[in-house]
Amino acid sequence: MKSRKLTAIVLVVGLLLTMGLSACGTKTEDSSSASTAVQAASSAVVTETESTAAAAEASTVPEQKELKVLTVGAVPTPHGEILKFITPILKEKGIDLKIVEFTDYVQPNLALQNKELDANYFQHVPYLEDFNKKNNTQLSATVAVHFEPLGLYPGKTKTLEELKDGDSIAVPNDTTNEARALLLLQSAGIIKVKEGTGLETTVKDIVENPKNIQIKELEAAQISRSLPDVNLAVINGNYAIEAGLNAATDALKAEDKDSLAAKTFANIITVRTGDENREEIKILDEVITSPEVRDFINEKYKGAVIPVF
Repeated sequence: MKSRKLTAIVLVVGLLLTMGLSACGTKTEDSSSASTAVQAASSAVVTETESTAAAAEASTVPEQKELKVLTVGAVPTPHGEILKFITPILKEKGIDLKIVEFTDYVQPNLALQNKELDANYFQHVPYLEDFNKKNNTQLSATVAVHFEPLGLYPGKTKTLEELKDGDSIAVPNDTTNEARALLLLQSAGIIKVKEGTGLETTVKDIVENPKNIQIKELEAAQISRSLPDVNLAVINGNYAIEAGLNAATDALKAEDKDSLAAKTFANIITVRTGDENREEIKILDEVITSPEVRDFINEKYKGAVIPVF
């Protein structure tokens, strides 16, 4: 490349000398043509130099790293919102996060088992263990992210003191959340359940029900919409948030953030068993339990969602 530039310069100098020697007997227009030729030759040298510099600069630009796609299933609130918050952070770490939203608690696990997802984020460990047992799935938890307190919310009845004989209370119909709901009603003094039944408590384990409360077992996603039809309702945290309710401010009774429930029912990242150490999953786990996410959860949900990391 340097020899080509030198050759161009020598040609220009030679042209100048030739034109200079013949200048005495040349017309004005000939002198003008010579000047034009000199400018063109000089321009060619400059252009080649600039092109060389641009090529050198381009060669120093690092190649764009190809992003690895990670597909995660979630219910919209708060899980989907938290995943959307970390999407740009994951992109900086080489991961293109794709979020698939579900409105129930069954399909996200089935989709994960069927390899339609790489992970999901919507459930707690007791629910996962119960689901694996009943559906012969092989899914495992990686990290715990947050806790959503179950809340007892007013429907047709606005206070616990106004609850009357024969009134109705809606509870989730899935095994673990129904047990939580019944234990919450017990802590509110409404019923009493058989001792030792724990997370397997069902309506059959109610041993005292002084007001003859009708327990209505409904699919968790339907309960918030059923509030006008029941006296009270126990609603899962994510569905309460979607309905504009906050366990910290709107519930008549809620699970305590320092309770055993908070540790037992923390929401988790779930993967197919054996994928726990995949690079993309480990990065997801690291980012979703970072200080930035803790601040986001505290500021956005104000006690309705509680980080546990």
